[in-house]
Amino acid sequence: MGIKKTSLNKLHQDYKAKFVEFAGYEMPIQYTKGIIEEHKFTRTNAGIFDVSHMGQLFIYGEKDLTIELEKIFPLDLKNLKNNCSKYSFLMNDDAGIFDDLIITKIEGGFLIILNAACKDKDYEILSKLLKNKFKIKLDNERSLIAIQGPRSAEILKLVIPEVNKLKFMTGGWFDYQSEEIFITRSGYTGEDGFEISIINDLVEKFTQNLINNGAELIGLGARDTLRLEAGLCLYGQELNLNKTPIEANLKWAISKERLSNGGFLGSDKIKKQIQAGPKKLRVGIKPDGRLIAREKSKIFNESNLPIGEITSGTFGPSVNGPIAMGYIDKEFSKTNTKVLVEVRGKKYPANICGLPFYKKNHIKGASYE
Repeated sequence: MGIKKTSLNKLHQDYKAKFVEFAGYEMPIQYTKGIIEEHKFTRTNAGIFDVSHMGQLFIYGEKDLTIELEKIFPLDLKNLKNNCSKYSFLMNDDAGIFDDLIITKIEGGFLIILNAACKDKDYEILSKLLKNKFKIKLDNERSLIAIQGPRSAEILKLVIPEVNKLKFMTGGWFDYQSEEIFITRSGYTGEDGFEISIINDLVEKFTQNLINNGAELIGLGARDTLRLEAGLCLYGQELNLNKTPIEANLKWAISKERLSNGGFLGSDKIKKQIQAGPKKLRVGIKPDGRLIAREKSKIFNESNLPIGEITSGTFGPSVNGPIAMGYIDKEFSKTNTKVLVEVRGKKYPANICGLPFYKKNHIKGASYE
C-alpha cells in the first residue's frame, strides 16, 4: 500500500513544505521559515496544523452506548454534557495504553479523535468490545485541522462568527458553505485553539481562508516542540502498551468516581498501582547548559546507577533551552533532584523539574468579542 496524502497535500506543496512520512502519510515537517520560527509564530499569533491523518471515529447509539463505553474508558460519560470533551485512554486489561484520545459527546453518540498510527487498530478493538451493537464509523471523508495560538479565536471568528462562544474542551456543529463542520476548542500546543472537522472537498478553501486572515501553516516539527514545552505526551514515546496512566502521571484524567468504583478496562491494575505506588514515573527533565538529550538517552543518579530513560527531548524555543521528558525510578522523581543524562557516551548534569515547561494559555471561559 502506497503512502497516503491528506486533502491539503497540494496546499502544503504550494507553500513549499518539506515532507516526511508519518504514520503512513506524507506530512509537512516544516515550511520555508523553519521549525523555530513556526513555533514562535504559533505562540504569538495563530498557526494551522493539518492533523487529517488522525482518526475521527463516530459512534452512535441509544443510552446503552454510554453504559458500554464506561466499561472501556475510565470516564464518567453518563454525566458528560452534550458537546463537552474529555481526554482519556483506550487500555488493555493490564492498564497498558493502546492509545490516548479525546472523546466528545455529540447528539446521539460520541466523536473520538484517535492517533494516526493507532486508529485502525483502535477501530478493530472498539468494534469487538462493542460487539457491533452500535453504528461505528472511522470517517475518512472528513479532514481535521487545528488552529492554535493567541490569535486563533480572533481569526477563526472571521470565518465562523459564532465560534467565540465555545469554552475550552467544548464543541459544536457550525455551518460553513451549507455544510456542517464540527469545531472543538482544544488542541495540543499549550495555547488557546480549535480543532475543525470538515469534509475533504472544503478543507483547502477553508484553510486558505484562515491563511488570508493572518494564520500560517505550521509543520509537524513545531507541533512536537510546542507539545513538549506544554508537557504533553506523544503516543509511541511517552505512552505505549508498557506504560499505564498512573506511571505516565495522568491520574488526573481518570474520573474520581470511576477510580473508586472501577469496572473499566485496566481498573484493577490502576487501583493496585495507586495503592502501592508506581515503580517509575514520567517527569520533566532540564539538562544543564545547551545540551539536548533526545529519545532513548539513559538517565543516571549521581552515583552513576541507571534510573530511567528519556522519551522526548528537544530545544524549547519559548523557554530558550533544552527540555525533555522521561521515565525514572519513583524515588528520584522529586522536583530539583539532580541526575545525569547520557549523550553520545558522556554523562551530563540535569535536573528533574515540574511540568509544563511553558505555561499554558488555554481560555477556560470568557469568549472573544
